[in-house]
Amino acid sequence: MADCEFCKIVSGDAPSSVVYQDNHTLAMMTLRPMARGHILVIPKKHATSLSEMGYETGGELFKLGMKITEALRASEIESEGVNFWLADGKAAGQEVFHVHLHVLPRSETDEIRLEGPRLDLNRPEMDSDAKIIKQQLNEHEF
Repeated sequence: MADCEFCKIVSGDAPSSVVYQDNHTLAMMTLRPMARGHILVIPKKHATSLSEMGYETGGELFKLGMKITEALRASEIESEGVNFWLADGKAAGQEVFHVHLHVLPRSETDEIRLEGPRLDLNRPEMDSDAKIIKQQLNEHEF
């Protein structure tokens, strides 16, 4: 897409600090890192949301994220832990509407907080939600 900043990076029309790329994926340093070594992994083919991206591409994003995690842990960059984070849709906090997986190195002393309120569901409520989702999985070929 012509107005997508990530597509401009893929095409070479915008600058980026590329960590890795192949025919389908690209990993780059993010402009607004939460920690040193914060990397974004994107599909090269534009997809606004997960529903627009194929399962195989999704697997490639996760696989590359795992490889980057190994590289981070082998490097001098502090990475006692790693968070993967992917926001799908505005309500989930997506700001750039090109699918991207955050690979976020963590340390025991960082002040990054990804916490929020949690529901206190009982087992019947969880069973009911599981049934609803399971029904959709059985009825549709996603």
